[in-house]
Amino acid sequence: MDLNYLLYRHQVSLMRVQASDCQSARSAHRDLARGYAAQISTLRSALGEEGSLTRAAC
Repeated sequence: MDLNYLLYRHQVSLMRVQASDCQSARSAHRDLARGYAAQISTLRSALGEEGSLTRAAC
């Protein structure tokens, strides 16, 4: 998958966490952000890049 696409979706998910009015929506978007962060980390490792998004879904 394209790294730029994953970074974009991760950022959108984080913005939706902040904009959500109900807990279930915040939780769902937070889970999506965590999933994108994991995919980004995997892809970066495969590409030989360093850096992580471990705090991304706080």
